[in-house]
Amino acid sequence: MDMDVVVGGDGVSLDPDLLQLPELSPLAFKSNPFLAEELFSLWLSLPDTSKLVKSLLLDAKSGATLNMLGNSTSGNVSSGNSLPSMFSAGSVPPLSPRAPSGSPRITKQKTGPSSLGSPLKVISEPVREVIPQFYFKNGRPPPNDMREQFLLEIDQHVYSHVDGLQAHGEETFAVNFKSVVKEICKLPSFFSTALFRKINANGTGIVTRDQFVNYWIKGNMLTMDIATKIYSILKQSDCSYLTQDDFKPVLRELLASHPGLEFLQGTPEFQERYAETVIYRIFYYVNRSGTGRLTLRELKRGNLIAAMQHVDEEEDINKVLKYFSYEHFYVIYCKFWELDTDHDFFIDKENLIRYGNHALTYRIVDRIFSQVPRKFTSKVAGKMSYEDFVYFMLSEEDKSSEPGLEYWFKCVDLDGNGLLTPNEMQFFFEEQLHRMECMAQEPVLFEDILCQIIDMIGPENEGYITLRDLKGCKLSGNVFNILFNLNKFIAFESRDPFLIRQERDNPTLTEWDRFAHREYIRLSMEEDAEDASNGSGDIWDESLEAPF
Repeated sequence: MDMDVVVGGDGVSLDPDLLQLPELSPLAFKSNPFLAEELFSLWLSLPDTSKLVKSLLLDAKSGATLNMLGNSTSGNVSSGNSLPSMFSAGSVPPLSPRAPSGSPRITKQKTGPSSLGSPLKVISEPVREVIPQFYFKNGRPPPNDMREQFLLEIDQHVYSHVDGLQAHGEETFAVNFKSVVKEICKLPSFFSTALFRKINANGTGIVTRDQFVNYWIKGNMLTMDIATKIYSILKQSDCSYLTQDDFKPVLRELLASHPGLEFLQGTPEFQERYAETVIYRIFYYVNRSGTGRLTLRELKRGNLIAAMQHVDEEEDINKVLKYFSYEHFYVIYCKFWELDTDHDFFIDKENLIRYGNHALTYRIVDRIFSQVPRKFTSKVAGKMSYEDFVYFMLSEEDKSSEPGLEYWFKCVDLDGNGLLTPNEMQFFFEEQLHRMECMAQEPVLFEDILCQIIDMIGPENEGYITLRDLKGCKLSGNVFNILFNLNKFIAFESRDPFLIRQERDNPTLTEWDRFAHREYIRLSMEEDAEDASNGSGDIWDESLEAPF
């Protein structure tokens, strides 16, 4: 058997596998340190070993090159390339064939050659890979280049005060701080008050450059998206949601600074009503959970941020149809004021039944006042507050919207099992049918109506209708009109060509947008006629124009 020998540096290393010794674990040598010495002594006592050693000594004395393969130049060693074995031939089984890479036994990773050039493999220590931090409680810190760019923009910004950004009065801030909010922070300009108060927590009335930079950078605002920035600025420090009160500072600054709302500055009462209406509309559409606590997830999923950016750029407030349109507020408030005959700012059942020229049935009004679709915020029993009316009106005039569908679905779902059955729909249609007979309208059997509804919605199960079925159909709002709104049911049956053409011309407008536009024109014409009848039509003074 051939023996591999490696000659390195100062000594010679032999492969222990070639000694043909029984395989022993390192633990065996540790438990009995004299075992290696005994094995070595046994090996030296072998006759062939003695011949090999003598041959090597003779070669060393004569100055000849050492031949580690066992072939002595002196000829004193018998031919053969194998080292002598301690075991006689046939006493142990033969070794398994060697793989080209070495011993088929335990293969150990070699990190590098030793000083002796030993072929023995050394087990390397496992390298610990450092996993970079991937979760940051307050958001990922900004990169250095982003931070430096931000500091450069701040330094280039010219302040009107050397010591910092100072507030002029209690509410209105210098124009320079508004520009910082809009140009550097990339927020709507009417967020300057909320941001100023967030930084100036101690109420000194001044924000220095260092305070502003410290808040914006250490708060990781640079890396946040705009929705998260607005959420962080508006919410209270001890809350994980936004309430209606959190939006009031933003609406107050919008009323004080927007050119489209300047005419309201002389009427604080209507300013307050406008702000309330905008906030109610925001929570109606964005707070889909209906808890009154608007989460960051809901804020990101809604279109409020885009509407805020739009109103900040648009001087005509009525072009911002989402949430902020003054005309929409005008329609809602006037409708409420018409129904609230005693002007105590509450509406009862008898008031609401007059809505839309008595369009609704008593049964559906009873369901509304049972607070099934939404619990009233009113503290007066049996009466609806202005906020409750806003939710009702938005749902009534845009039944196809997602919150509108949910509102009316809860009303018709008498047992609250999430299914609209034929019996439940027939319960509401019975009063509708009676009203049609009283108006000399041709009555329509419920069986025919049910077939029409099933064909219109196309539910997964024809035995009932789910909310999911309604949300998947564009005409789903008409189902509720058929059941409890006689005026809209008749309009739907007649298919007014003017309304159909209007919908095709403006497909992006919602049912609410179209209704509010028509109603505002009607209310404006009525007010103009009233002014003319009072003798004010001949002389027109815009400075005396009322907000309504």
